[in-house]
Amino acid sequence: MKRNILITGGAGFIGSHVVRLFVNKYPDYNIVNLDKLTYAGNLENLKDIESAPNYAFVKADIADLDEMRRVVVEHKIDGIIHLAAESHVDRSIKDPFTFARTNVMGTLSLLQAAREYWESLPEKYDGKLFYHISTDEVYGALELTAPEGIESPFTTVASSEHHHAYGEDFFLETTKYDPHSPYSASKASSDHFVRAYHDTYGMPTVVTNCSNNYGPYQFPEKLIPLFINNIRHHKPLPVYGKGENVRDWLYVEDHARAIDLIFHKGKIAETYNIGGFNEWKNIDIIKVIIKTVDRLLGNPEGYSDELITYVTDRAGHDLRYAIDSRKLQRELGWEPSLQFEEGIERTVKWYLENQEWMDRITSGAYEQYYESMYAKR
Repeated sequence: MKRNILITGGAGFIGSHVVRLFVNKYPDYNIVNLDKLTYAGNLENLKDIESAPNYAFVKADIADLDEMRRVVVEHKIDGIIHLAAESHVDRSIKDPFTFARTNVMGTLSLLQAAREYWESLPEKYDGKLFYHISTDEVYGALELTAPEGIESPFTTVASSEHHHAYGEDFFLETTKYDPHSPYSASKASSDHFVRAYHDTYGMPTVVTNCSNNYGPYQFPEKLIPLFINNIRHHKPLPVYGKGENVRDWLYVEDHARAIDLIFHKGKIAETYNIGGFNEWKNIDIIKVIIKTVDRLLGNPEGYSDELITYVTDRAGHDLRYAIDSRKLQRELGWEPSLQFEEGIERTVKWYLENQEWMDRITSGAYEQYYESMYAKR
């Protein structure tokens, strides 16, 4: 079946992995990658597929309703996978309005453009889908109770002592929303708009809430690539508070596989949680990164431990997130393919082998290149 799929935020970290998967796996689909190319969008992430016959790139702002209308109609879009978002919590604390504009108004513009176009067609919503990617942060925070010996119920991928749960509670699809940062508040609002468009207009929608992703092509303001790069340059590793905050980590390609599965097999109006069954305290993950980078760089063991620098904790810093994704496992058969140790090894190797990519990001050279390229058009 031929389809025209719009993937927003496709030049970003997770989006580029989803675009690559769809372009390579579905040659009969036309994949339109729409990205504003803000600081976190980088077309170098997609060099390997940029000339594919079923791939097109559109530079646009999702908050521009008229432009969204034009793109949806011009490309005859029948499916939208919406990943475009401002996503860095620290930035949201400094500039909440940008997050509201992109994450709330941008999602609303996309919904409205899709609704107007799809309702104008003879078949209307038949065969259409608006798939909205959200975050586990909308659920708020979980308690960090974790007496030693509590084991995670997620035994399918447990491979080390680090995979036990740090508490007995997990985020379910039915967990009440309780966002604590401007970022998570903006994502919660966008989730509500997506569900409202289903309930009010009958638009076919699905929402997924995912845990922390890691892997190649992640913008280096995020913990794992930032620390890999800082260790390489022997720069400080800033750790919030005591590093006790717990996060559930998922390899990005496993997330892309889940998105593919849910887009094709998920039930309309459902919510699916996507998690790595894989909780780690920040300080423990940092020690694994240090050990792995030092080994791969040929440094003596413990060489970079001195770089750990404890800094004042972030405002509203949630203590623990943990996703229960057994619904997705039970209903659609998905589970993570990589254990964390294997995923982090693969990730560290990629960043060390792609130092030119990292250097172009940290220097800002990639932004200057695209600014000049689009200024000429």
